[in-house]
Amino acid sequence: MENRPSVILIALLLTLVGCRGEPHGDSAAAQIEQVLERHNERLLSIPDVTGTAIGERDGRPCILVFVVKKTPELMKKIPSTLEGFQVVVEETGTIRPLSFTDRPPRRLP
Repeated sequence: MENRPSVILIALLLTLVGCRGEPHGDSAAAQIEQVLERHNERLLSIPDVTGTAIGERDGRPCILVFVVKKTPELMKKIPSTLEGFQVVVEETGTIRPLSFTDRPPRRLP
């Protein structure tokens, strides 16, 4: 029974080390939403960033940052990770809202 405290200590350490790994599962979904919420305003304040979202890369959740055009200067301003989550930058071009024409909508039969 002398080994029991050391076994418990080792199990506790392995549990703590495991928790420091990359987030996964349902808790990762909640975590990444909170991470994006904390950093969204700063990301959107970077010139030529048009939007952000939560996505998936290689089976893991990631933060997507949409930009008008990927340039070396812009890539230096966007972090590669945020609180342990990979940041993926995607070039989208300029995003504009759709405009309506002056025609009235067509009525369906």
